[in-house]
Amino acid sequence: MTRMCLNLRAVSSLAALLIAACGANLRVEAPPIPSQSVPSTANPIDNSHMTILPGNVHPLARAEFYLGPANPAMRLDRMLLVLNSSPAQQADLDALLAAQQDPDSPLYHRWLTPAAFGARFGASDADLAQVTAWLASQGFVIEEIPASRRLIAFSGSAAQISAAFRAPLRMYRVNGTDHLANAEDPQIPIALSGLVAGIVSLHDFRRTSQLRALSPLSTRPDYSAGATHYLFPADFATIYDLDPLFGAGTNGAGSSIAIAARSNIKLGDVESFRSMAALPANDPTVILTGSDPGLVTRDQTESTLDAEWAGAIAPAARVNLVVAASTATTDGIDLATAWIVNHAAAQVVSVSYGSCEQDMGAAELALYNSLWRQAAAQGMSVFVSSGDAGAAACSAPTAGAGSKAAVNGLCSSPYSTCVGGTEFDEGGDSARYWSSSNSGAYGSALSYIPEQVWNESASNGGTGLWASGGGASTVYAQPAWQANVEGATAAGDMRAVPDVSLSAADHDGYFAVENGSNWIASGTSVSAPAFAGIMALVLEAHLDAPQGNANPRLYALATLPGNPFRSTPSGDNGVPGIAGYSATGATYNMATGLGSVDAALLVGAWSETPQTNPPTLILAPVQQSITLVQSGSAILDFTATTGGSFAGAITFSVSALPAHITATWSANPLSPSASPCTYPVTLTLAALPGAAIGNFPFVISAAGDGLQAQQSVTLLVEPRTNPCSRLSLLPTRCMPPIGRAPIRLNRP
Repeated sequence: MTRMCLNLRAVSSLAALLIAACGANLRVEAPPIPSQSVPSTANPIDNSHMTILPGNVHPLARAEFYLGPANPAMRLDRMLLVLNSSPAQQADLDALLAAQQDPDSPLYHRWLTPAAFGARFGASDADLAQVTAWLASQGFVIEEIPASRRLIAFSGSAAQISAAFRAPLRMYRVNGTDHLANAEDPQIPIALSGLVAGIVSLHDFRRTSQLRALSPLSTRPDYSAGATHYLFPADFATIYDLDPLFGAGTNGAGSSIAIAARSNIKLGDVESFRSMAALPANDPTVILTGSDPGLVTRDQTESTLDAEWAGAIAPAARVNLVVAASTATTDGIDLATAWIVNHAAAQVVSVSYGSCEQDMGAAELALYNSLWRQAAAQGMSVFVSSGDAGAAACSAPTAGAGSKAAVNGLCSSPYSTCVGGTEFDEGGDSARYWSSSNSGAYGSALSYIPEQVWNESASNGGTGLWASGGGASTVYAQPAWQANVEGATAAGDMRAVPDVSLSAADHDGYFAVENGSNWIASGTSVSAPAFAGIMALVLEAHLDAPQGNANPRLYALATLPGNPFRSTPSGDNGVPGIAGYSATGATYNMATGLGSVDAALLVGAWSETPQTNPPTLILAPVQQSITLVQSGSAILDFTATTGGSFAGAITFSVSALPAHITATWSANPLSPSASPCTYPVTLTLAALPGAAIGNFPFVISAAGDGLQAQQSVTLLVEPRTNPCSRLSLLPTRCMPPIGRAPIRLNRP
């Protein structure tokens, strides 16, 4: 990467370049470079000249399912208009995201706030004003412009959508359920074509909970009964090596987890769960983004399970359950995740929902990739379930056969960590790994249990398609941090998922409490919040400092000594109709990713990567002496040179100056824009009346990034000479000596 030096003499103000620390979570903001967006709506909007936004009709909005037109008066609330960034902004964001994960970069772990992200990478004021004015002219109500300036939430009617976007809404019946969807791709005025990516969404085909829940248990079960075992928090802590962390006091204190939800919960269920598991009281905080959806069937189970298990892995972490009600067209999960990211609701994010990547419209994919990129820039680590239908993510796990190979489009972006599923493999020797009785906290696991790919589908003696989601993206290219790991090249040059995995099988389901009853649940919907809890422990162990996109570090650790991951040596995620991917024994496979994890090893290995390029700071005056005359001034030029991984501001000072001598800096402090680089700086010295005559050594100093550089300079103060002396070089108009005639100048 080419680095450019900033000529600070040409900068009138350095205030915008200062790097500031923000709050107790050590969030440090990268230099807020002004937005590089170019207003794309410079021309007047003409509704007679429209352009199509392709790829925004749901594949199930087909003629054979058509019932009839939608009610024109149907209310459509909180639709999201997704906005594009300019090419320059995208390039700038790519560079920032790479630098934030580069330990040798001055921007390493320098995170942005949502407002700073929007100012730098969002739409300009002119663009926002014009597009919102156009929406209002079409009768829509503007609900919100989030901090990212990359979304506009608006509401209206089905008739207004049809008229404004030329996208008639119709009713369809699919598998016995009525659905609303647009029949044609939406259109926008050509003047908005560079700005608007699309609308999320114009249909009600919802994200799918990645949850397999059994019926409530009528009585409190024996948590280790013969060949059947249930995972309690104490079991998870034993199997995944959390106990050493808990013993050392690492329990998630100071860290935070946000869970995207579309149903409220009963806090009493979480309290009962924690009491039974001998966990300290720590209620999740329920945040409603809009109206309260109440308790929504099945979604309540998902919300409850996620809140219970994220908090079980990190018992002292703050868990924020962010709940958004779905509207006629907009999924509550979309609204909740957008709120979480735009309000920086937590350092770690967990999402247990999914959609087939190929079935998601262009606008939906753009929304999630944009949100996860923004989250990464803000220091947020995102964990998303990989799915429960094996390699056939376009099919329901209850289906008899998969329709096509696919992955979850909510986790295929490289800026989220996709969490798959494993299954414990006791090898027929259950007594080796499970006690016949339970501890006071209902723990019965004795040690780590070997794992294989989770596959309880009909292809593996089970039913349906229940297996770990995984495969190759059809949208995103493979990032370098993944391509460098053994086994990942099986995806060609495309992004492979999942990244990591945890137990997800019904074979040893997770215990939960809902509506006062005991449940056993399984699926990757539990794996994601559980790994989010492990990440919260990582954060606490590292001074509660946000880590951003976890993937670069996770993959790097898999290639280093002390690899904390436990690979799955056997199994595959093939399901009826789709062959799937096998655990090949390589470091990575597309069924379980890098595998499961030893949490204690992960936390210990996560420590900051040693800097191979230490910072340097050199101060060099252009001259070693400077001469002043009484009541005069002079400039001393010098340079400050940074090297290696130098980051932060440089502060200058002067010591040992004689009385009546003032010093003024051209910039102090100075915020370098790159390293290595040399920055010219000037020091102006002035001799006030009363300054002593003579030679005076003094010291100039530069300090920054824990370093200090000094140079000695000699100051010579001379008396002010007769301004009319022949030796004077001052352009002073002189008067003749008394008694002599004035000198007359000849004029033409």
